[in-house]
Amino acid sequence: MDMDSLLEQYGSLTFSDEVLKGRIPKSTYKAFHESLAKDEPLSKETATVIANAMKIWAVEHGATHFTHWFTPMTGLTAEKHDAFLEPDGEHAVLEFSGKTLRKGEPDASSFPSGGLRATFEARGYTSWDCTSPAFVKNGSLYIPTLFCSYTGEALDEKTPLLRSLEALNRSALRLMPALGLDDVKHVNASVGAEQEYFLVPDEYYQKRIDLKLTGRTLYGAMAPKGQELGDHYFGSIKRKVGAFMKELDQELWKYGIPSKTKHNEVAPAQHEVACVYAACNITADNNHLLMQLAQDIAKKHGLRCLLHEKPFDGVNGSGKHNNWSITTDTGVNLFNPGKDPLHNLPFLATLACTIKGVDEYAELLRLSAASAGNDHRLGADEAPPAIVSMFLGDDLDAVVNHIIRHEDAKEESHERFQTGVSVIPTFSKDTTDRNRTSPFAFTGNKFEFRAVGSAQSISSANTVLNTMMAQEMDEMCNRIEAGEDIMDVIRSFFKEHQRIIFNGKRMAQNQLYPAVLRYIGQISEDCSGLKNNGIDNDFLVDDLRNLADGARKMKEEMQTLDQAIVKAQSLVNREKMEEAVAWRDEVLPAMNALRATTDHLETMVADGNWPIPTYTDLLFGI
Repeated sequence: MDMDSLLEQYGSLTFSDEVLKGRIPKSTYKAFHESLAKDEPLSKETATVIANAMKIWAVEHGATHFTHWFTPMTGLTAEKHDAFLEPDGEHAVLEFSGKTLRKGEPDASSFPSGGLRATFEARGYTSWDCTSPAFVKNGSLYIPTLFCSYTGEALDEKTPLLRSLEALNRSALRLMPALGLDDVKHVNASVGAEQEYFLVPDEYYQKRIDLKLTGRTLYGAMAPKGQELGDHYFGSIKRKVGAFMKELDQELWKYGIPSKTKHNEVAPAQHEVACVYAACNITADNNHLLMQLAQDIAKKHGLRCLLHEKPFDGVNGSGKHNNWSITTDTGVNLFNPGKDPLHNLPFLATLACTIKGVDEYAELLRLSAASAGNDHRLGADEAPPAIVSMFLGDDLDAVVNHIIRHEDAKEESHERFQTGVSVIPTFSKDTTDRNRTSPFAFTGNKFEFRAVGSAQSISSANTVLNTMMAQEMDEMCNRIEAGEDIMDVIRSFFKEHQRIIFNGKRMAQNQLYPAVLRYIGQISEDCSGLKNNGIDNDFLVDDLRNLADGARKMKEEMQTLDQAIVKAQSLVNREKMEEAVAWRDEVLPAMNALRATTDHLETMVADGNWPIPTYTDLLFGI
């Protein structure tokens, strides 16, 4: 395929906004977008014109039927196909009205409702989601829709997602003026989804009833070789797999799905496809279509695409990394720290709301990624743990601590990465290493929620994330409008919810060392107070000196421990004995030395200033 053909085919099967604009009168197009901007329902006249244009375009692209495409609470998509053709005496006409576009009525009694209604209550409605483009597939026009009960309860995953986006927009717009962003008219969540999957030969799949019925293997001894050598990750793509990936890319591009990256994953036969960011609800629809296309195309190549989160024991499972950010209609990514994050008020406020939200609603986030398949994966091999925590990285963690302590940060120059090869130029080094295992990690200008399972819809996870943010932004607004300084609110959010942050450091760096420093500050103030009142403070100066010496020693030992861990981890792909010796002879002694110093400092810090329960509390607290 040449470049012109590639560009011409991109989005060719999608009834995009550009296509719509070219097929309806300017006045109708303007009315359509005014309705979207004002969150108002479409007029009957506008819907009728759009429906006719959509029908003509779909028939031109080979469609004979249409379907309201929705996502019930089965975790799958649902579709019922009706023909455009209507009998008219001895002839037939093609009919597709504005009413038919906007509304459908499938039998809702056979879909899960979560106990919202009795089985005999059958009436349900589908309603056109006009923010997500329709498309043609296999001779039918697919219209993305919501699915609700007769009494208005959501029976799908799209309706709560759209409601969460509206809540996020309302709450964020309320907060924007306090952040100096007065010109913002709309705020939305953007998401990029990374889809992991396994490919296996179809001939073997057909002989495994467990794979056919459950999507995973129920029996099977481990192969002599697994993922131990790390030779599959980013390895050369096999010809048959490459042919599948090529066709998948081409099909995705026809639907306007911006497939960007493909590669081998860690486990044998495991692979990944990642798409560029789009609006949250559009990415959710795109990912559903991607999973369907991947499974269909795999069959054409004599393969089966396994989307189950843990199809094989003893090797990695598959997830769907949900890269989530919040953006304004003026082009501001609220998760972009910029060059000076300590003084970037929109970023700090959004980060504070996120930290508070993840701490308070960790259970809901975990629930949003829970499924029978995914619970086999979470916490196994290299998958993220089942316990929700956040990773910020060293630089942002320092920003949070500076704000909590009312400190200004020293400007630090960023290192250049040295390859050690003279002909290769140096390049700017990232401010922190990448964390691959945290379930909720900050990765530059977004948060990556890695707990979502490969077979799951991303809708539930993003519904929780968006609603969580709306709640915390409202609380921040309430306190600001009540007269509190915005930085004081941000500081309190950080201080009260910092516990959810886990950067891979041990308790010493995040909890105990900061507590010792705070206590040193208190003793320093007491020393100054005694001296200013003409009282001898030598006894307190001795205490202060001993605390400072202990804190200095503790910091040095934390650095020694970090270096020892990095060295031991660097040996992971070398001789196992060499790695084990490094952990035994370097990491363990460093841990013991740090513990001895920290335990001694605990005896010097007043009880109310030590941040964790002591042995006395634990052993005699009942």
